[in-house]
Amino acid sequence: MSNYMEAVIQEESTGCGIAASAALAGISYLEAKRIANALGIYASDKSLWSETDHVLKLLQALGIAVSSKEVPFESWERLPDKALMAIKWRMKQNKPYWHWVVFVREGSEAKVLDSKKALKSNVRQDFGRITPRWYIQVFN
Repeated sequence: MSNYMEAVIQEESTGCGIAASAALAGISYLEAKRIANALGIYASDKSLWSETDHVLKLLQALGIAVSSKEVPFESWERLPDKALMAIKWRMKQNKPYWHWVVFVREGSEAKVLDSKKALKSNVRQDFGRITPRWYIQVFN
């Protein structure tokens, strides 16, 4: 694979789903945000953090094929070569919330692309510190 996937930084504190979608599509955050907004998806919508529908709809619009099911995380080795992952999963007022990241294995290198602005590096390999709950396989 010659074109390595890059992390996209979320421009809004709640834009991790948009940023992860942008990384998978190889486009900028603003481009992905424009497409998301045209679909009625806004980072300010709290359901983006606790539902998968919005992100799946955005990925479909971007031409990214994904599995329709959430697979519980078992181990880093068992992940497919590309996945949209839910980390920092928690319950708040009886609603699940999480942070979207992208897992990618390119050749022998595995990494997590994390869109969080405050990170020193948005390409993470500190797997012991990341606690995925589940993932959705990405096919392209």
